[in-house]
Amino acid sequence: MGRIELALRGANIQAFAQDRDLRYNWVVGSRNDDATSSLLGRTDDELGISTEQPALVELKRRVLATGEPGDCEVSFITPERRALMALHVDPIVASDGSIEGIMCTAVDVSRMRSLESEQRRLSEDLATAAQRYEFALRGSNVAVFTQDRDLRYTSVSKSLFGLDPKDIQGKTDDDILPDGNAAAMVALKHEVLEQGEARDAQFRFEHGDVTRWYDFHLEPMRDVSGSAIGLTGAAVDVTDQKQSEAHLRLLMRELTHRSKNLLAVIQAMARQTARHTGDVQTFLERFSARVQALARSHDLLVQESWHGASLRELVRMQLSHYLDQNPDQLSMTGPDIRLKPEAAQSLGLALHELAANASKHGAWSRSRGHVDISWKTLSDGGVELLWRESDGPKVAVPKRRGFGSVVIEHNLSRVLDAKVELDFVSEGLTCRVAVPKNQLVA
Repeated sequence: MGRIELALRGANIQAFAQDRDLRYNWVVGSRNDDATSSLLGRTDDELGISTEQPALVELKRRVLATGEPGDCEVSFITPERRALMALHVDPIVASDGSIEGIMCTAVDVSRMRSLESEQRRLSEDLATAAQRYEFALRGSNVAVFTQDRDLRYTSVSKSLFGLDPKDIQGKTDDDILPDGNAAAMVALKHEVLEQGEARDAQFRFEHGDVTRWYDFHLEPMRDVSGSAIGLTGAAVDVTDQKQSEAHLRLLMRELTHRSKNLLAVIQAMARQTARHTGDVQTFLERFSARVQALARSHDLLVQESWHGASLRELVRMQLSHYLDQNPDQLSMTGPDIRLKPEAAQSLGLALHELAANASKHGAWSRSRGHVDISWKTLSDGGVELLWRESDGPKVAVPKRRGFGSVVIEHNLSRVLDAKVELDFVSEGLTCRVAVPKNQLVA
């Protein structure tokens, strides 16, 4: 019996028996002899040692009544601490088959339940951290991956090289990338595995007409002994950044080129304006208006990062002054067309000259005069713009051509290879400009 009691104490298990009145008559396994002696001859109700006293007593009485074993977990208050016990209750059956009491075993599961609770908490924290990690990766352009020593992908967080993770898992870079694309990257990965040092590099991958750039960070993945069992890496898609850099370089070249052209255009405007004006004040007014017209075209191009300009917005900006004053004297219709920067600049100046002429000598010099602007797509892919004036003074063919005619006819023909027709019919000036397809943004 001493060995059994010693074993029970070592396993934190207590065993005890109670009679039909639930008085303790046998207790073993307790480390405290005084506590053991205080139980004998007393009931649970007299002792009040459990915070779940009613449920505990009910379970014991049910075992006495039915003869069926029962289990529960109950908190007990001991002299040392509050303990959670897993209680198993068996009936004690007499030789005549009657139930004369119960035999109970109580296992202290406080630490086990505490560890389980801590494990659940850590699991929940880990799940939350993993969820945040996955959310952050989904919202970024970073793909995190792992590969074994044979460089077969063992995990991929999101699409990489334009492929879904399930199409990458278990494959190597040579399997998923076109010939010639993977060689440099595979060589670097082998270097990371052999030398055991992290490396950073940038690679370009081409697939058909699509080119993508990635920044890679690669590190060896080690086991508990420190041996490299594979590698882990992060790939950042920097294609947009590369395209932006290329576009910026293009813009800088374009800026240099266009600055020279702009100076040439302004010099030509100054010479031509001076040639057709007789005094300084008139020169300043006309030259200033033409420079402002040029600036409006440039404003529109800047808004579109110099990719092109909407023909509708170009017309609206160049004629905004006249639209604000007499909106009923102008109508414009046409589909959505985008002009290349050179075409927008030249056509913007032409529209300014047409508007200035209509204001001084044409339809807008009278309150009932009207200008109709329309454009349409041609069968060859170009666009035709038509300026038609009506209800103005009678028009006659001018005896000499001024700066406006030079800008409209010669400049558009020379710079844009456009076909220009100026028709000075008596009912009103008509100007037809056919801009070729190569001056439009696809």
